[in-house]
Parts: sequence; C-alpha cells; structure tokens
Amino acid sequence: MSSIRSFFSLAHAGWVLAREGVVSALPADALPPPAKFAHRLAGLVARKQAADREQSERLSIALNKLGPSWIKLGQFLATRPDVVGKETASDLSLLHDSVAPFGLDESRRRIEQSINRPIDEIYSEIGEPIAAASVAQVHKAVLRSTGETVAVKVIRPGVRARFRKDIETFYAAARFLDKTVEEAKRLKPVSVVDMLDQSAKIEMDLRLEAAAFSEMGENTKDDPGFRVPDINWEFTGRDCITMSWVDGIKLSNVEALREAGHDLEALSVTLIQSFLRHTLRDGFFHADMHPGNLFVDAAGDVVAVDLGIAGRLGKDERRFLAEILYGFIKRDYLKVAQVHFDAGYVPPHHDVTSFAQAIRAIGEPIHGQSAETISMAKLLTLLFEVTEIFDMQTRPELLLLQKTMVVVEGVARTLDPKFNMWKSAEPVVGSWIAKNLGPVGILEDTREGLEAARRLAHQMPKLAKRTELLSEHMQGMITNGMKLDPETTEAIGKAEAKNNRWGHIALWVIAGLLAFNIFS
Repeated sequence: MSSIRSFFSLAHAGWVLAREGVVSALPADALPPPAKFAHRLAGLVARKQAADREQSERLSIALNKLGPSWIKLGQFLATRPDVVGKETASDLSLLHDSVAPFGLDESRRRIEQSINRPIDEIYSEIGEPIAAASVAQVHKAVLRSTGETVAVKVIRPGVRARFRKDIETFYAAARFLDKTVEEAKRLKPVSVVDMLDQSAKIEMDLRLEAAAFSEMGENTKDDPGFRVPDINWEFTGRDCITMSWVDGIKLSNVEALREAGHDLEALSVTLIQSFLRHTLRDGFFHADMHPGNLFVDAAGDVVAVDLGIAGRLGKDERRFLAEILYGFIKRDYLKVAQVHFDAGYVPPHHDVTSFAQAIRAIGEPIHGQSAETISMAKLLTLLFEVTEIFDMQTRPELLLLQKTMVVVEGVARTLDPKFNMWKSAEPVVGSWIAKNLGPVGILEDTREGLEAARRLAHQMPKLAKRTELLSEHMQGMITNGMKLDPETTEAIGKAEAKNNRWGHIALWVIAGLLAFNIFS
C-alpha cells in the first residue's frame, strides 16, 4: 500500500515540477532516450509564465506548491552541492519559506497541549502570526507573570505526519535511483535521505532548537556585537518555544540600517568574525544565516534567530579549517597541502608537493586581486573542486560550513561592497592558531591525551574480563562446535523450509515442461 502511495506521490511531484518549468530547464544532453522523451513532454506541459522566470524562482514556486517536506528537501539539498551540482545548490540556497500562516486558535491549542497549562495563565496577550515558515510560525506575546514581551514559535499542525508520508516518497525515489541509475550510486541517494530524515526530526522538536539557542547563548555571552534570544524554559515544549523578543532591523533592509545610523562596515566585520569565532572556538555555528534570520538591535548588536539548522565541527575539523585559511593568508601552500594529508582527507598515495602545486593555482590568482574582490567562499569552493581530483571524499560537515560561509560573506558584502574578507578574518583565525597550535595548545592536547589514558586505564579491568569471556566462548566453539539458540534454529528451519518449498515447485514446473516437450 505504501509503495502505491509513494508512486502516486512521485507522479504528482513530477507533474508539479514539469508544470512550473523546472524539468524542462534542466540539461538533457546526457539523458538516455526514454528520459529525453520525458524531458520533451515536460516542456510541452510547462506553463507559459514559467519561461519568463529564473530557475531559482521556478524551483521555489514548485517546492512551495508541493508542501513543507519538499521545501525542507530543497533547503537540505542546498547544503549538498556534491549531490545536486553547484548551480542547482546555488538556486536552492535562495529558497526561503513562503507559506500561509495557520490560525491563532490552532496556535493557542498547540501551546496549551505542549506546555500542559491554560494559555491565559501564561500570556496576558498573544497576537496573530508575524512570520510563517514550512515547519513553524512566530507570534508576539506578553508574559502574564512579568509583563515581558516575548516571541513564541509554534510548530505547524500536521507537519510531522506530512513529513513522515513524504519521506516514504523520498526513500522510494532514492532506492529507485540507486538501482537504476549507475551514476547515482556514487552519490548514495538513500544515505542523503537518511540525513534529511534525521535533520528534519531534530528541527521538528522545538525543545532541541531551544537547546541550540541555549548553547549558543552560553558560548557567545561575552562576545562583542553578537547575541541570540534568551530561552524561557518554563514555557517551552516539543511544539513551542518562548524566547525573548528581538526589537531590531532586519539585515536585509540595508537602507533602514543606514537611516538608523548603524555603521554598515563595522556590522559586516562583526558578522564574519562572529561566524568564524563560533566555528573555530566553539565548533558550533548557526547554519542558516540568511538576512531574514539576522537583526540589528538599537545597540548595534547582530541578533540571530531561527536556529533550527546548526552545524558542528570537531577539533580536528576546526584545526583543518584554521590552518587552511591561515595558510592561504600567509601564502604557505605546502602547509595547506600537508594539512589535507595529515587530516587523512587526501589519500596518502598522492604526492603532497603536487597537491601543493594545485593549491597554489587557487591561491595566487586570489592574492593578485584587490582585497574587496577576494572571496573566501569562492576559495573554499575552488579548493573542494581541486580535492576531487585528488580523491578527497565528501565531507558533509565541511559542505555545510562552505554553504553557510557563502551566505554570510554575501550578507557582509551587501552591507559593505568593499568588504575585506581576509583582513576581517585574520585576527580571529590567527588568535585561534596561536592559542590552539602554539605552546598552550600543545599543553591542552597533552592534558586531553592524559585524560584519555586515564579513562582507558579505568576501563582496563572490564576490557580484560570481556576478552577473557570471548576467549572462553571461542575455545568452546572450537571444542564443541557452534551452538545456536532455539529461536535462531527455528528461524533457520522456517527459512529453509520456505526455500525447499519453492525449490520443489520449481522442480515440478521443470518436470511438467519436459513432459510436455516429450509428448508433444
């Protein structure tokens, strides 16, 4: 039944994508004949208005028509240029939710169910939605107990059930591609859907987003010029978050920022340094920093909202990123190459000096440009292209970082077209390297090594006991043979009986065919 439902859901999705001109805009040169025929059909059914739209606009319209799960799929695939290609990923990165809000009465019900308290006991006022997206919407409210103005984010009704239904369709499509399209196997489509499934589950439990805000708030409490809203845990549950209200101007409204007297050049520096600080120092960064999620308050601080998508980097990945950026800043291309090899990102059978030569081909043209035209995001994009030549495996966490850096750098340049990325980045990157790769960093690594050794020593008696038991079991199997428990034996017997049954049927069919041939 689910496979039939998935088939019709895929057919509907194909029809919507064809009608909005998405399919006909895709290149068809490398398609097999049946797919080329389908491509031509898609062009015939496309709306006439679609031809006048940009590809990104067609995608946005189609995915919004298909619903919240498809919007989430598009936003997720924007972080995977290795899967959909750089141009498509770039188009998808422009996809922002444009979903009609649901009613205030429904929001009130969901808040009461989530917090298990009458809503009038919590808020003295709660207004109509001020922003609506594919997963949730936001209301302005006033706490009854303190009179504080707050923002209340409420999950969209039915979104989880809709996503569970649609994820079956995504899995059906991924398995079909995996079995029928040879090129798709390398991209591991089923694994991509697995990652989307996990990402959406996290985003649809608002307690986890609240925890992300809480963690970032602790990390950044002493940071200059950047903050996130405070979480009110008493009035936060699975379906709603209550957080401090942000009074400010959206970073997308450059003219309003200028009229309010904010220093746009300083804001661009604050934005990029904050992002690098979170990435390198904390290993935890806001991964959806488009201008609609960033405000500037009256004090001139950047305030980030909507933390449903966050990225994490381990210590090794942070060291990798910092040394690469600093290597490019200092034009030490052999160092950049060696970092890739030390991290195990490039297989050891390649030559490190040849790899350094390839990296020089990226770095030198960039250093030949004026500061305002140098793009760190472009550099990382070129770097990942070169690493493909040297068999570097896809690193999803680095792709998410790259995608976020592209967005953040783009926002910085809208504030200051002459923004000097390298000059802004050097203090943060240099400080992190001095602290973590200098004497202090060596001492910290030594301390962590000793702590790991202590934990291992603590576990040694248990490990020795497990090794002893394993040795006894192995010796028993050698002496007495392998014994299966009754349930396993019964399962094997049933499977064997089933196989034998089909074997007997096959033999009777063959015998019947032989008899027919003999007597005919």
